[in-house]
Amino acid sequence: MVTAAICLNTAQLVAQKVTQEKQILFTYGDFYPAEVSGYEIVVIESAHFDSEDIAMLKQNNTTILGYISLGEVNEAAAHFPEIKDFTFGKNKIWNSHILDIENEETREALMAIFDYNMKKGLDGMFLDNIDNYTGFGPTPEKKEALIDFLKILNLVYPNIHLMQNAGVSILKDTHPFIDSVAKESIASDYNFQEKKYQLREEAIFQQLLNELKQVYDEYEVPVVLIEYAETRKLKKDIKQRLAQTPWPYFIGKIDLQEIPEKG
Repeated sequence: MVTAAICLNTAQLVAQKVTQEKQILFTYGDFYPAEVSGYEIVVIESAHFDSEDIAMLKQNNTTILGYISLGEVNEAAAHFPEIKDFTFGKNKIWNSHILDIENEETREALMAIFDYNMKKGLDGMFLDNIDNYTGFGPTPEKKEALIDFLKILNLVYPNIHLMQNAGVSILKDTHPFIDSVAKESIASDYNFQEKKYQLREEAIFQQLLNELKQVYDEYEVPVVLIEYAETRKLKKDIKQRLAQTPWPYFIGKIDLQEIPEKG
């Protein structure tokens, strides 16, 4: 970003380069909990872990969040059979179906996932596919139903951490009910058709960065960046771009199944 408010000197950038990346881990694959430590936030697929695993992760890290999509349901998900008849269509990239969050059966299934994860001891949940409820998504008309569900979550679980993924354009509506927002691919741009990892054009990167800065300043919601790379060179290029931001970031492969090597 080019604004003076977040300009950093060389010494600050060197220190920040280490802490920005170390703060966040996203991994939806299985792993040994004892091998993950020192992160501010770890986002996992909780189906792989029991309460003892979660307790160990919490002992060695600050905040542990489980994954849930509030916009889609994958065909492999345990709750797919009970809500598949209430979906709107299919996201072929991820083999998932668009949720109707206004539907009572769907809400009950989603709330059951929260209950299950909170009983395991998780600190909160990572809310995926919130962008479905923006003007760029398939169900913008369901935005008010999303807000209503978030309100209910805040009443039932007032002390958990909710991290919204994407949906930056509706933060004006969601920010009272969430604790942080994640944004994917502002520096990088994965091409799903060609299955190719690449950098975004500089102008688009700056545009996305400025949009995030505006909502960060206006709503004071902590920001987390998620980027995708498979080579050391691309990862280095992404880090160079993100050095001009104040926010923690994660860089990994698009399927988020592995814990990336450092460096």
